Amino acid sequence: MMITKFEMRFAGTGGQGIILAGIILAEAALLDGKNSVETQSYGPEARGGASKSEVIISDDIIDYPKVQKPDILAVLSQKAYIMYKNDLKSDGIVIADNSIIANDNAVNKVFLLPIIETAKNDVGSLFTANIVLLGAVAELTRIVSKESLLKAIIQKVPKDTVKLNEKALEAGYSIAGNVLIKI
Repeated sequence: MMITKFEMRFAGTGGQGIILAGIILAEAALLDGKNSVETQSYGPEARGGASKSEVIISDDIIDYPKVQKPDILAVLSQKAYIMYKNDLKSDGIVIADNSIIANDNAVNKVFLLPIIETAKNDVGSLFTANIVLLGAVAELTRIVSKESLLKAIIQKVPKDTVKLNEKALEAGYSIAGNVLIKI
């Protein structure tokens, strides 16, 4: 995606790894020589509360660290979709798990992909849904290189989960690669 400034929001519930996905994306952008900033917020609950990670990637200086109108909402829960869908730019894009009911015409494109199902059945761990989502986002947007994403994953995940997370990233690229229309 050729863009001078790209704003994105990952959203879901606590325990889905949403914040880690944003941190990895921001790190990958830095590895690609771009400027990036990641901010996060989550509810007081350890699991099940609202969680979001916002990433800004830019070729220029980032003068304000908060996402104001995301280009993309990458979401893993219905509650998060409802909470954040109206914040999107008028031509914003939703990349979401296919369990989400996205019956809103406020966005131009909605990509519903089997993210959670792929993490559980193909990768072998539901805990990798965030990395499957990250791979899908990367494949659809091309905002960062695959090489940088792999390096960022290796830097940010526990060492004993690197291979599993690499498998999850590949699975995300694969399910998004089957989409006929690219962003």
